[in-house]
Amino acid sequence: MSNLAERVAVVTGASRGIGRAIALELARRGAAVVVNYNASAEAAEQVVAAIQGAGGSALAVQADVSDLAQAEALIKAAQTQFGKVDILVNNAGMTRDGLLMSMKETDWDSVLDTNLKSAWSCCKAAVRGMIKQRSGRIVNITSVVGISGQAGQTNYSASKAGLIGFTKALAREVASRQITVNAVAPGFITTDMTASLSAELMAELNKRIPLARYGAPEDIAYAVAFLVSDEASYITGQVLTVDGGLIM
Repeated sequence: MSNLAERVAVVTGASRGIGRAIALELARRGAAVVVNYNASAEAAEQVVAAIQGAGGSALAVQADVSDLAQAEALIKAAQTQFGKVDILVNNAGMTRDGLLMSMKETDWDSVLDTNLKSAWSCCKAAVRGMIKQRSGRIVNITSVVGISGQAGQTNYSASKAGLIGFTKALAREVASRQITVNAVAPGFITTDMTASLSAELMAELNKRIPLARYGAPEDIAYAVAFLVSDEASYITGQVLTVDGGLIM
């Protein structure tokens, strides 16, 4: 298992689901973790308590990371508390599904802001410090629908596809300073987002997965932990799909 001792990680949208699993896994490997949340204060504090209860260091920080000023405040809080930021995981995301013809403009804007602009805001805030220390790891959580598309999710698919392009472009910009930028694209993962699906639909979707099962949030966390480790220092600008073979 890679050792992240002495590293400081900021994980956005870390109060539940995939973000929570990532925060816990990075802490388990020794990193101090800043648990970002927007509205779920109690859930974020529970993540912090779990990390501290296991002997780790963590801090919950509220911020709507689609807003640049709040993203800057988040990174500043991490630097003030722990002295630096070594790892940034852009996980904050949302869905507002609907067919294009009936989709409201606000549903388009809110999804693009939360899923794509937030990564821009947080990277803009964090990269300067990483450049100064000539090291850093950035992982953006995209989705397989950003590669394959999904009916009823033009907004979500566009935001996640944009995140892939953003990852590759930023990776080229900062590579000379030994900062890597990669993306992880989850497939069907058991989270709050999938909990509302009917058993019939879940079974139908499951038939499309070669490994014949949904993934767990921890499956994504393990992939992220690898990409932020020293073992992945020669990997940048890549998209790692963690989807049970769904879009191979």
